[in-house]
Amino acid sequence: MPLWIPLTIAAAFLQNMRSTLQKQLTGELSAVAATYVRFAFGLPIAVVYLWSLVAITGHELPAPNWTFLFYCIVGGLGQIWGTALLVGLFAYRNFAVGTTYSKTETVQAALFGVIVLGDRPSLGATAAILVSLAGVIAISMAKSHLTLANFLRTLSDRATLMGIGSGAGFGIAAVAYRAASLSLGRSDFLIPAGFTLVTVLVIQTIVMTIWLGWREPAQLAGTMRNWKVSSGVGIAGSLASIGWFTAMTIENAAYVRALGQIELVFTFASSHFLFREKTARLELAGIALVIGGLLLLLFLR
Repeated sequence: MPLWIPLTIAAAFLQNMRSTLQKQLTGELSAVAATYVRFAFGLPIAVVYLWSLVAITGHELPAPNWTFLFYCIVGGLGQIWGTALLVGLFAYRNFAVGTTYSKTETVQAALFGVIVLGDRPSLGATAAILVSLAGVIAISMAKSHLTLANFLRTLSDRATLMGIGSGAGFGIAAVAYRAASLSLGRSDFLIPAGFTLVTVLVIQTIVMTIWLGWREPAQLAGTMRNWKVSSGVGIAGSLASIGWFTAMTIENAAYVRALGQIELVFTFASSHFLFREKTARLELAGIALVIGGLLLLLFLR
């Protein structure tokens, strides 16, 4: 089994854990501050990880170049932008439509990969991405009680455009992170991926610290008061990012993000088997499509 597959599955599982912990902060912090902790509190973990890699392997750190820094900045800001748009959607009455459209991230990542890196997804992989996307949209529609007519009728709505923009931000970030790692020109992948992660987290932490210090200084202090939960978010988020960045250094970013949708399966399993929540038929169909798409990706990519 290629290494990027277990790395992606582990990253998706850890991201699910991070999201669960992050929800505990929503009553104490604003959405922006709760997002900030994943970067600021994750940075020390990423630094220790990179230092450990250098100490164990004996390899030197890569020499950054302007191309590397450009892609790190684009990816870091793209992720912040995607998150900000996603958070902003909750101010709209039809936010469910927008969040559903944000799930187009995998398709957009594939398009950006073709444009930026010259990636050429196979026919099987393209079909797999589209099948899993249909499953994700079905799950989102089931959870938000959307009808297909309402979903299609809102193509020009502001919330829809914000959702598509959010997906674009995340798609751009995924491709930019892969491009940054590859631009270092190293034959190995662990240290370039770790170095890219640390660089991106530094950029994101600086940008968001300045923003919070300017717009929400009380929230910045609040992240420190809630340091126990914030640290848990940072640890889980950083470990997930290590998996994402390493997997995307090895394999096409669109494939990694598509397989990462297995997180929805973890979430479904938790809600259905642990919390005994009722499951709609459309949601079951969506899960089946997601799993089918992931299997197609693994066998036909």
